Amino acid sequence: MTEANSQRTALPEGLYSLLDTDLYKLTMQCAILKYLPDVRVTYAFTNRTPHMRLTREAFHWFEKQVEKLGNIAVSLDELQFLRKTCPYLTPSYLRFLSSFRLRPTRQVRTTFTPLHDTGSLEDVGDFHMDIEGRWLDTILYEVPLLALTSEAYFKFCDKDWNHDDQEVRAYDKGVKLMANGCIFSEFGSRRRRNYHTQDLVLKGLTRASDEALQQGWQGKLSGTSNVHFAMKYGILPVGTVAHEWFMGIASITNDYTHANETALRYWVGCFGEGVLGIALTDTFGTPVFLKAFSRTMPTPDEADSDAVATQIPGATDAPVSPPDSPGREQQGPDYVTSKGRSYAQIFKGVRQDSGNPVEFVKLMKDFYRGEGITEKKTIVFSDSLNVERCLEYKQAAEEAGFSPTFGVGTFLTNDFTHLTNGTKSAPLNIVIKISSANGRPAIKISDNVGKNTGDSETVHKVKETLGYVEKNWAQGNERTRWGTGEAEASTATNQEK
Repeated sequence: MTEANSQRTALPEGLYSLLDTDLYKLTMQCAILKYLPDVRVTYAFTNRTPHMRLTREAFHWFEKQVEKLGNIAVSLDELQFLRKTCPYLTPSYLRFLSSFRLRPTRQVRTTFTPLHDTGSLEDVGDFHMDIEGRWLDTILYEVPLLALTSEAYFKFCDKDWNHDDQEVRAYDKGVKLMANGCIFSEFGSRRRRNYHTQDLVLKGLTRASDEALQQGWQGKLSGTSNVHFAMKYGILPVGTVAHEWFMGIASITNDYTHANETALRYWVGCFGEGVLGIALTDTFGTPVFLKAFSRTMPTPDEADSDAVATQIPGATDAPVSPPDSPGREQQGPDYVTSKGRSYAQIFKGVRQDSGNPVEFVKLMKDFYRGEGITEKKTIVFSDSLNVERCLEYKQAAEEAGFSPTFGVGTFLTNDFTHLTNGTKSAPLNIVIKISSANGRPAIKISDNVGKNTGDSETVHKVKETLGYVEKNWAQGNERTRWGTGEAEASTATNQEK
């Protein structure tokens, strides 16, 4: 065993906190508890780098780690952290979370199909998993299952690396970003190499943040999407909502024409105006979303009258009834009735997660101008970022009058080179997406054809219904967007012989 592998074996394995996930999984679970507690869903796993396969040994390790997820519960200290740091999470949700448990033996199915079955632990094959259950009970699987898949691959399959310079790399990246005025957060949980890597990255970034304060730089580390690491390092957990929310609402209602607006109504109805106010635009294409975004938020009375038309089966409340209506928990002091304002006015800004970011800036500038909105808005860029891209998009956004911020993920938590030859040790590009809700397919279209997800027939029908214009961004190749290591390409060729 090499020294690098020996050190890796001694590190903690897997996950041991339910908060070792992205904040938006908790916010969505909060909204699901309020409105959609009985909806059943399925999730599907996709490896966008299919040449990077697991060994049987890696698969067995993964299965054991998934089983252990059923033993994890939120601690009293973690609940107190959430109460103090995330006041938008409702008391009823925190009570629910205090006794919440994952049930992987009932909810997760995994399979391993070797390319050439010799019975050996070294057999290489294709790996698949399915998640099924109530949306409320299964929404927290995505991030840990992706993180464990990545950890399994780099523990057993690509082992020619170590952690030696990870803290320094993260520090250097943080310094470059902050010295150039970038405000950013760490978004790397789901595709991290392992827990220890993300820990080192946060050490490096918080050290860089201290340097930024000392130097008086305008850039700053605004937080991390990972709630556990936010608690550990005393920084803010950041995030709002994922595509999953819009996908689920569209699937449940089977109304893609109004799905964006319905999802926005529920969101504001749960958390209030001005809270968690970054809108994700691209689930069914940004142009379609902007039609909903420009619409006027209903007043409380209008919301009540609209409830019959927009009520979702299994909901415990009308979708956007006023926060002080019977049976509804009171919202925090930040809630303000809309008074005829549009969603675009109410939301602080938008998140760009697919397609050409520079074109997105131009589109949003034209949109806000057309709506007569002069307030300075935020654009959060979160799609496959590195330092150079952050600086490029920062310039474009600021020149257009926006406040740019950045969610940087895989570039921070899975940036390695092979020890033997210095080539890129490429990360896995893996996703888990909601694939059905209430028995109907759930799909995502996005602003780049390479990110289309879900049942192909439904994708085609929805594109026709919405008048979706196909787009393909050259830099958005899902298979090679973080590089393709020579070793991985060579190994894949040998596996298939």
